[in-house]
Amino acid sequence: MEKIINLHIEKLPEGYYLATTDDLQGLVVQGKTITETLEIARDVAQKLLESQTDTSLNPIAESFDYPLVIGQ
Repeated sequence: MEKIINLHIEKLPEGYYLATTDDLQGLVVQGKTITETLEIARDVAQKLLESQTDTSLNPIAESFDYPLVIGQ
């Protein structure tokens, strides 16, 4: 079953990206690019979920909102 985790991603002054979430305790990852950061976050989230017995995240619905950020 797939789950949704809302990530907060910010660019650090050093040029790296940091991803954290309130949805899954312990998920804090850093990558050189947004894509790398998302890949690492997915891997870490899976490992954290495997180690927990209570997976109270919401399943993916038939429709959902996704924030699409477009720079100008």
